[in-house]
Amino acid sequence: MADEDDLPEQLRIRRQKREAILSRGGQAYPVSVARTTSLKNLRDTYKDLAIDVATGKIESITGRVIFKRDTGKLCFANLREGDGTELQAMFSLDKIGEAQLEIWKAEIDLGDLVSVTGEVITSKRGELSILANSFELAAKALRPLPVDHKPLSEETRVRMRYVDLIVRPEARSNARMRPTVMRSLRETFNSREFIEVETPMLQVMHGGAAARPFKTFSNAYDMDLFLRIAPELFLKRCVVGGLEKVFEINRNFRNEGADSSHSPEFAMIETYEAYGDWNTMADLTRTLVQDAAKAVFGSHVVKHHDGRELDLGGKWAEISLFDAISDGVGEKVTPQSTLDDLKKIATKLGIKVDPKWITGKLAEEIFEHVAVDKLKGPIFVKGYPIDTSPLVRAHRDVAGIAEKWDLYVEGFELATGYSELVDPVIQRDRLVEQAKLGAKGDLEAMGLDEDFLRAMEHGMPPMGGMGMGVDRLLMALTGLGIRETILFPLVKPSTGDE
Repeated sequence: MADEDDLPEQLRIRRQKREAILSRGGQAYPVSVARTTSLKNLRDTYKDLAIDVATGKIESITGRVIFKRDTGKLCFANLREGDGTELQAMFSLDKIGEAQLEIWKAEIDLGDLVSVTGEVITSKRGELSILANSFELAAKALRPLPVDHKPLSEETRVRMRYVDLIVRPEARSNARMRPTVMRSLRETFNSREFIEVETPMLQVMHGGAAARPFKTFSNAYDMDLFLRIAPELFLKRCVVGGLEKVFEINRNFRNEGADSSHSPEFAMIETYEAYGDWNTMADLTRTLVQDAAKAVFGSHVVKHHDGRELDLGGKWAEISLFDAISDGVGEKVTPQSTLDDLKKIATKLGIKVDPKWITGKLAEEIFEHVAVDKLKGPIFVKGYPIDTSPLVRAHRDVAGIAEKWDLYVEGFELATGYSELVDPVIQRDRLVEQAKLGAKGDLEAMGLDEDFLRAMEHGMPPMGGMGMGVDRLLMALTGLGIRETILFPLVKPSTGDE
């Protein structure tokens, strides 16, 4: 902390007020204050109260001072609670006394948290109010709130979410939307008799996705560990053990880039169903998303922050990955197209080809380049290359692709679903190939997990699996970027005092 003389004037004055409160024997941060009801309850109870009425009912309320007008014998303030509900407080000389009125004027600032006790009334203008007979400071704000005419930048909103929640209704609404969505997801799973489980975040071997992991070290076990990139391999162990329908809402960590739809730490829902397949997973995913939309908006039509509407109702469109590539590049591309064929296409498109990319990876990169921006509505992109899908069953009819789909909404990937590979012999071969890629420098390749293979060798039933980003589901419902749907996203530390 800088010396007080070096502080900006506003901060210095507020610290001086704190000292003055303590010097007169007052409390700037008491352990408790009077509170008999919430502002919301008060507004609900007296919503039909007529103009200029004194109820005779005494209540104690709390809130943050967001407006303050100090005149001679009558002062006004607007208090706001955490949910955004506001109420007017009135301080008159005859009710509160000269000493308390002067303390209110001299010591209370915008942003302070206060408790006000008084009679519930309506003003001559019909404003529901508390006519104070006493007040207490609940917490002195040593920093001022941002001014109304200067909105917070996105960077400031992310770095100081606590301020964002105080001043911006949309931030409060977004924070309350997530638990509504979580409840809906769990209710949908529960209605279908899925079991919610928890699997390890610290893993001896990372797997379940193609992603670069975060690495850590256990002092107790004297061994390297990984933060999980996906819970897949443990959830599949559950299915082997007879928990035939499982899901987990989890935190995953991927040591990769961050942008408008990617965060190194993110929330994900992953689920597996014995005797299901990629089609039953598509139906389940659509139901989960549509139920969440209805829980938030009362309809399958969602309203984005910029006023746009998106209809998530009905049955969703489907397209083949290789058809989408063919349409995008203007020539026929199939699962049998060779690496050299795809390199020629990539060169024409100006795509820089990483020499470590295998055929399927290059096909997916071309798809990202030519097709993703055209995928506007909810649409299932089906039939991914088999060589980039090491945990997925080969397509039952079409050679060279896996029974895997990605769900795109408004141009970003929301979920992915599979018919799972359950043959332990083929799975071993696939993981051996992954280990070879890893040895060649592929940082996203999976390791050879012997315990997982041992579990499979006990008999894994046919099953479908699905993973969906919870943060991305919020993106689909709101139209916001991922940093706005995560309450406290990872950001680099600030270099200066905000």
